Amino acid sequence: MGYDSSNIFAKIVRGEIPCDKVYEDDHVLAFRDINPQTPTHVLVIPKGEYQSYVDFSQQASDLEILAFTRAVGRIASDLGLDEPGYRIIANHGRDARQEVPHFHLHICGGEDMGRMIKPNRS
Repeated sequence: MGYDSSNIFAKIVRGEIPCDKVYEDDHVLAFRDINPQTPTHVLVIPKGEYQSYVDFSQQASDLEILAFTRAVGRIASDLGLDEPGYRIIANHGRDARQEVPHFHLHICGGEDMGRMIKPNRS
């Protein structure tokens, strides 16, 4: 299945839907999540058409990968999350509940999030 250019993040990248932008460069866009799960919850997306981390890691140029990686660190620092810390989350596929078929990372922080998430085994 190919990339669906009608997904919400593709529309945000194209400027068709507004966002609360916190960072942008030639390859990356970051904005506040509209349904934050922590006091600071920012989504970081590549501007290229990548469905998942696997797609991004295999298809993106070295420049895109480098720009994305550096942007994530810069954004977390700019948000003041270096201390006391933050969590970076990437959901991949149905079992991880990836809701938008455009690769993205969640930078979450601003409170103690406890130990790593354990799956609901009920």
